[in-house]
Amino acid sequence: MVLADRRSKGHHQEIKMLKLIVVSNRLPVKVRKKKSGMVFEKAVGGLASGLGSFRDAHKMHWIGWPGIARERSNRSERHHIISELAKKRMTPVFLTKKEVDDHYHGFCNKTIWPLFHYFTQYAEYERSFYDSYRSVNRSFMDALKEVYNKGDLIWVHDYHLMLLPRMIREELDDPNIGFFLHIPFPSYEVFRLFPWKKDLMNGLLGSDLIGFHTYDYVNHFLKSARRILGNEHELGMIECRSHYCKVDAFPMGIDFQRFTTASKSPSVKREQKIVRNSVGDRRIILSIDRLDYTKGILSRLESYDRFLETHPEFQEKVAMILIAVPSRAEVDRYEQLKCELDMKVGNVQGKYARIGWDPVSYINRFITYDRLMALYTSADICLVTPLRDGMNLIAKEYVASRNDEKGMLVLSEMAGSAQEMGEALIVNPNDHDEVANAIFVALTMSEDEMRDRNRSMRRRLMRYDIRKWGEDFIREMEVVKKHNKVALSKRLSPEIRDGIIDEFRKKDRRLILLDYDGTLLPLHPRPDQAGPDDEILGILGSLTSDIRNRVVIVSGRDRKTMDDWLGHLDLGICAEHGVWSREHGMDWTMLEPIDSPWKDTVRSLLEVYSDRTPGSILEEKDHSIAWHYRNSNPEIASLRTKELIGDLFELTTNQDVAILEGDKVIEVKSRGINKGRGVLRFLNEEQWKYIIALGDDVTDEDVFQVLPEGACSIKVGLKPSRARYSIDSVNEVRELLKCFVDAPKDNEKVL
Repeated sequence: MVLADRRSKGHHQEIKMLKLIVVSNRLPVKVRKKKSGMVFEKAVGGLASGLGSFRDAHKMHWIGWPGIARERSNRSERHHIISELAKKRMTPVFLTKKEVDDHYHGFCNKTIWPLFHYFTQYAEYERSFYDSYRSVNRSFMDALKEVYNKGDLIWVHDYHLMLLPRMIREELDDPNIGFFLHIPFPSYEVFRLFPWKKDLMNGLLGSDLIGFHTYDYVNHFLKSARRILGNEHELGMIECRSHYCKVDAFPMGIDFQRFTTASKSPSVKREQKIVRNSVGDRRIILSIDRLDYTKGILSRLESYDRFLETHPEFQEKVAMILIAVPSRAEVDRYEQLKCELDMKVGNVQGKYARIGWDPVSYINRFITYDRLMALYTSADICLVTPLRDGMNLIAKEYVASRNDEKGMLVLSEMAGSAQEMGEALIVNPNDHDEVANAIFVALTMSEDEMRDRNRSMRRRLMRYDIRKWGEDFIREMEVVKKHNKVALSKRLSPEIRDGIIDEFRKKDRRLILLDYDGTLLPLHPRPDQAGPDDEILGILGSLTSDIRNRVVIVSGRDRKTMDDWLGHLDLGICAEHGVWSREHGMDWTMLEPIDSPWKDTVRSLLEVYSDRTPGSILEEKDHSIAWHYRNSNPEIASLRTKELIGDLFELTTNQDVAILEGDKVIEVKSRGINKGRGVLRFLNEEQWKYIIALGDDVTDEDVFQVLPEGACSIKVGLKPSRARYSIDSVNEVRELLKCFVDAPKDNEKVL
């Protein structure tokens, strides 16, 4: 797949100034090929409609599929499409028919859509669909490169492009990336069924900001990030390898003014008369949705059937107008749903219809905006009862359109909008009796109560409209970007890195202090799995073979493990956070005499917690004990760690111990012993011309603190540190050390 026909240089120059780039599966314009040529029509869809007014207030450039398969156009026609869309500040991504089938109809609508809406029985896990999904995301990445300038805001939308944020972060210069999901994010128990869950989580976490409609979805995502990737968060802020990602709720609004003034339009008034003439003086129950199994249309009809059965006094006095807008006809399940709906409508009609009265008026086609507004402003009830819905803007549009403050909204608790619209009649869509009763309550509600309920909802919708939603999201993107700039201000840039390497090469007596876990080796599920690999052994061997280098490993591990793994190398080792140290080929020496009378008591307590926390293990050293919980259920471990720290503080109140909370580990050790004190003997060994220290966790801060002025200190990761610089990963540490290995040899000039 490719981005069809690259934009001309002229078009690219037109959009040089900084802008907001919106990336979505489809453009707000749909291209059709007719005999007369290419026709450009306004697209119908939630996102296009939602961002319509917001787009006018911003310098926005939109990237998306134009709705026409690549095979349907030749090169000249595609060039024409590109030129015309460029005038509208849009860039098309052309997809082949197979790509549309496998990416959109396949992976998006046969895998992600049912799974994220809790219809797990409908989800299909085809590898070829996922390969196409990844390929299409790559094509959108190629399109973005064409229009991006450093400083632009990039706002990616919805489930079609969940791999894109990571691609953007890896390929563009200092991007500011927002992502918004317009459908539910499922609970971890559902999401874990997804075979490519790690890919999707990593893709999304390439963003600076991820937005959802509700806090339920936020919490589901945060739990999945913790359980699947091990990423903890603090107030919704997740530390990723190269940046922080904020996760928050932004309930999408609507263009309130557009809907609240609609009833004044002459064309809408004409449509109102048509609607009223068709139903007479009967009360109108409106149901309007896309034809989708998540919308609960069949269940809604069942509830309406129950209402007519239990309240026969309303027969011939009400009329349901049921509009099911065609959707995804290419997917077999939707065709099956239409057949079932046709049958169900026929059953209700056959059961209750009288001469002159149809209990259901069923429409299976698109309707005009004026007709929609006429229905909104005429309906006594709007029945919005999806089985699961990310937000559902129909509920908001109905209330906003009722500037007479009449009509009643019956709303499913499974819709995201239910969390904002509590004054509606909230129902469980699976409880037909409850929905039927809500219809009865709405029809018999006093006007005063109805006005009170609607007035509260309308005020809220007016305050938080589509523009406020968009501005809040963009403002938060900028806030997170500033936070990242502060966090990354110490990052080892290529220029600083080259300077460090150059300075290192100029000196002849160099002390290199290296932490082990998380610095030289990635963190492993079990401590005993983190033995050195051939690459790091080769790097350390090369560094120690240079007589100008003094290499010291400063680790929290026990001395026996360090001996077994690194004892054959000509380097110094500082073990157990400084308790023990030794030179190559010599005996271990203790920093100072240490008594650990507390160990038996602490061990007993840690054993209790280890038994209560499956997956956790104890690691005992000469003068410390560590409780590792990397392999434990994060939710259970989170609770246990809080309890354990409290119990440890209480247990060791009068003991000379320190309690350290590291990365998925709690360690109890003798107070006053730390890595900083442990390395002093090496620092004082001679007058070093160059000193560099690298470490990744809180225990390495003691090393950074005792370094003399002018020494180079580097933190692995983003957490606040005394270190002068930060670096992203173990791989980057290794690359830096490889550059040290390539320093000039003895016969080259040094200072």
